Amino acid sequence: MSLKAEHAPATEGLPTGVTEARTYERAPRPVRTEPVTVRVLLTLLALGFLTLFIGLPLIVVFVEALKRGWDAYFAALLDPDALEAIRLTLIVAAISVVANLLFGLVAAWAIAKFEFPGRSLLITLIDLPFSVSPVVAGLVFVLLFGAQGLFAAQMDAWNLQIIFALPGIVLATIFVTFPFVARELIPLMQQQGTAEEEAAISLGAGGFSTFLRVTLPNIKWALLYGVLLCNARAMGEFGAVSVVSGHIRGLTNTMPLHIEILYNEYQFVASFAVASLLALLALVTLIAKTILEHRLAEED
Repeated sequence: MSLKAEHAPATEGLPTGVTEARTYERAPRPVRTEPVTVRVLLTLLALGFLTLFIGLPLIVVFVEALKRGWDAYFAALLDPDALEAIRLTLIVAAISVVANLLFGLVAAWAIAKFEFPGRSLLITLIDLPFSVSPVVAGLVFVLLFGAQGLFAAQMDAWNLQIIFALPGIVLATIFVTFPFVARELIPLMQQQGTAEEEAAISLGAGGFSTFLRVTLPNIKWALLYGVLLCNARAMGEFGAVSVVSGHIRGLTNTMPLHIEILYNEYQFVASFAVASLLALLALVTLIAKTILEHRLAEED
């Protein structure tokens, strides 16, 4: 065998296309091109930011709440005004979640499954609470249903009190929380389309049966995720509720308002005790949110 043959390129004798493909073949570029030091530095900066603005405040809340021991902590939580604030918060959250659950399902079904005039306007209105200050939302309800409001005469004639009472707090909370369920369902239902529902109806299933057996199983985790976010926002809402509640201790104070009153009265241990309860609810919400996100990722 000649020297020329020994050193002939490996692609000799192959089709031209194969030769060119092998000639121009390159190793894939790595996705992570930053040096290790840059990645470590960015990670440390992110962890430091989270520790400074989230971790430390949570630690301070629990440290201050337990500053005088467990007896003072439980005494603050078992105070009649605190219990009433907790009860009112749970009632308002329950009503708001149910109302937004029904609205979110109806709105998402209409937007994702049908074409109708005003569809874009409806989507815009759903996003409205994200762009309007909660304080402004509460003020709007005062201007509508307050003593000098637009519907004041009707409220007096029917002997109804909305502002500075439970109905006003519920209305304000529903307003600031109603995008959450709808916004979780709309993209998912649009992605899924209407093929499965049409197939079920063509096989003789009714509308309600189709919803229960086809649509609902496909959106159950997104629905629970939206309900979770809605509930967390409802329990922690301050701005809109502060405007419409009247700050009547033992009657119209939710947990955030009760915490503010205690802090302004220099009852720091009691205020941080109630705040720690809200923080615990937030941690439970975060854990449930992580689990639901994992389930949603598995279904995708």
